[in-house]
Amino acid sequence: MINAGIVGLGWWGSHILSTVQGKSDKLKFVSAVEPQFDETSEIIIKNDLELQPDLDTLLQDANIDAVVLATPHSLHEEQICSAAAAGKHVFCEKPLALTKESAQKSINMCEKAGVVLGVGHERRFEASMREIKELISIGALGEIMHVEANFSHDMLSNLPPGSWRVSETESPAAGMTATGIHLTDAYINMFGKIKEVYAATALRNPANQNGDILSFHLKFESGVTGYFNSVLETPLYIRFCLFGTKGWVEAKNYHHPSNPGPTYLSICKKPGEIEEKELDWEDSVLMNFEAFADACLGNQEYPFSNEEKIQNIEVFEAICLSARKGNVVVI
Repeated sequence: MINAGIVGLGWWGSHILSTVQGKSDKLKFVSAVEPQFDETSEIIIKNDLELQPDLDTLLQDANIDAVVLATPHSLHEEQICSAAAAGKHVFCEKPLALTKESAQKSINMCEKAGVVLGVGHERRFEASMREIKELISIGALGEIMHVEANFSHDMLSNLPPGSWRVSETESPAAGMTATGIHLTDAYINMFGKIKEVYAATALRNPANQNGDILSFHLKFESGVTGYFNSVLETPLYIRFCLFGTKGWVEAKNYHHPSNPGPTYLSICKKPGEIEEKELDWEDSVLMNFEAFADACLGNQEYPFSNEEKIQNIEVFEAICLSARKGNVVVI
């Protein structure tokens, strides 16, 4: 069993806690750092947590094997490096970093310390994404031509102006840190390296200082092209569609990965002949933490390579630059 401390118990940190605590036989939370709470807070008592004043104090606890970071993005590098230097495994919420250089420093430190670095990209654990990847690997769709996806919701609309989630510094390029970074991870995992991006954002609701609409086009080294769109001012909508020379596949669902609900998978290999499937919900957040814990325990390799982690932040940085400059960015 991995004993973990969590830093940050906001919206997503609290969801991580409720997802893992008492439901995993591989990882449990024993400590937390959250300035907004005290020892009498319900979430602390309910989850039997020891509340620590800061990360440094938490890292001094020999009972802690791993640290989970659900903190503002600009803090990740320093916090990851501090945890690794203390010999703690680290699970960092996305994005891993805001620049490729920062991601590389964090990864180098974890490698030097011999600790596992997990990252909060649960989308690749979803049943539909696993099935699509399998269709690619067995050649069922022929040569892959193009991929496109949408990940839109209004869960983060109208946040207060001081929220780091709407900061142009902490969360650049509209929905990129909220939604887009998950799909670039999935794209890289399925199709390999991305070599070129073109992105555009729009600001429709002034409350979203960093923008509320994002779209970007991609070219992969393999020749595959891709597209992504995110709108942060609309009811939740998720779509992933892949086109090959022998068929296409489309997954659609209308629930956030944190909430139960089915995914509808359509597969077409001949005109007008469409196989329809309804896939049951699985807790992909928990699955990611289980994979992280297994890697910490030495049971298996963590399924995100360091090369993928770095490339995703490299692409993230290029998308932010393209959205700012309004031109194509070659990686």
